[in-house]
Parts: sequence; structure tokens; C-alpha cells
Amino acid sequence: MIELRNIHKAFGKKEILRGMNLSVPKGESMVIIGGSGSGKSVTLKCILGLIAQDKGEIFIEGKNAQDATDRDAFLARFGMLFQGGALFDSMSVWQNVAFRLLRGTEKKTPLEAREIAIEKLRRVGLSPDVADQYPAELSGGMQKRVGLARAIAADPEIIFFDEPTTGLDPIMAGVINTLIREIVVEMGATSIAITHDMTSVRAISDKVAMLYDGEIKWTGAVGDMDTADDPYLQQFITGAPDGPITTA
Repeated sequence: MIELRNIHKAFGKKEILRGMNLSVPKGESMVIIGGSGSGKSVTLKCILGLIAQDKGEIFIEGKNAQDATDRDAFLARFGMLFQGGALFDSMSVWQNVAFRLLRGTEKKTPLEAREIAIEKLRRVGLSPDVADQYPAELSGGMQKRVGLARAIAADPEIIFFDEPTTGLDPIMAGVINTLIREIVVEMGATSIAITHDMTSVRAISDKVAMLYDGEIKWTGAVGDMDTADDPYLQQFITGAPDGPITTA
């Protein structure tokens, strides 16, 4: 579904991605792990075309993403749960969830969009009375659920999750992880999550990719992660201070 071939990206003299290669099969959940500044977010932005890679090619279902002439149709295939929620403070909850539905290529009427938004809110465990509240009235966990409802509102084929449990307590993080896993499986969606939370990795992934120094150092099934002999992966998942990953 998604393939990255020899992706390079630099900002000035700082190289972020240095020949990254990654393949994500259709209907599978890939989690990219790596430390802060390793290029995880840049990878997602390159796939979406929010920033252009300096070198390499990105393919979505076999078609070069740079050849997409209809940008709106291309982006309509994606849903995204942002790290900080990224909700619009001036909009009610249902308007946040229905943001794309009210403005996308297949625009809905406000009544239709509200009905869909309430249904998606139910799917993430929020009652209809939340629909007319505003983000500032919600807890961090509820805001994250609203963000998840927005990500799936238009039934996308591909969903990105950017640090989905950041800022949440362990119990709410577990709730969000369970919701993500259930929803991705139900929808049959292809997903990429980026995180450094190993509990999330084990809960939501089919495959794991270890990104360090702009390259994928290891990729494989989540069940093979603990027994893999890759030193970068083992240092990251165990949190060992000594190893090939430098902290300077």
C-alpha cells in the first residue's frame, strides 16, 4: 500500500532521512520507532506531500505519489491523529470531527455531517452530548478520542497516528491503544504510527520499523522484536545507555 524507496530529506546542512526504505502491506499496521529527531514525523510529512523529499520515490498502491494531479482526492485517502490533538478551539466537537466532511470533495450537509460525527464519537466511546461541547471543556483523554473520531470520520484507506498516547496517563493510553487497534482492524485500513512508547508498539502494531540516523535499521513482525539481534533495536526497546545509539 505504501512504499518508500531511497528517501532523502535535509533541512539546510542537517540530514534527516538518508536513504530510507520502507514497505507497508495493505491492511497492516506499521509502527515506526526511534528517538526524538530521528525523522519519524518528517517521514509522514513526506508521504502526505506536506514537504517534498530531496531524493527518492514514494508509492501509494503502486502509483508514484508525486504524479497525483488531484491533490484533494489524494489526501482524501488519508486520516490523521495528531500528537497534540490539534483540535480547533473555536469549533464544537462535532464540527471538529466533521471538518473534512463539511469541506471535502464529497461535501456533506451540516445535518449529514453532524450525524456521522456523532456516530464516530460513539465509536470512540463518547456520548452524543459531547458533540456540542468545545475542546477546552474536555479532558486530555477525551480530546484524544475526538481527534481519533476526526481521523476516521471520512472512512480513510490509510490512517497515520503521530505519538497517539503522548501526555496520557497509563490507563487512558491503554484505552486509546485498544481503540486504535480495534478501529484499524474493523476498517481494514493500512496504518502507520510513530511513537517511542513501547507499550503502544506492542498493542497496535503488526510490523515494527526501527529508524535511526535517517535509515531503517530493522523491520519485522512485532512478535520477533524482542528476539531480534539488531543492536539498534535492542538498545532502544531496553533503554540501555550503552550501544550504537548515541545520545549526544
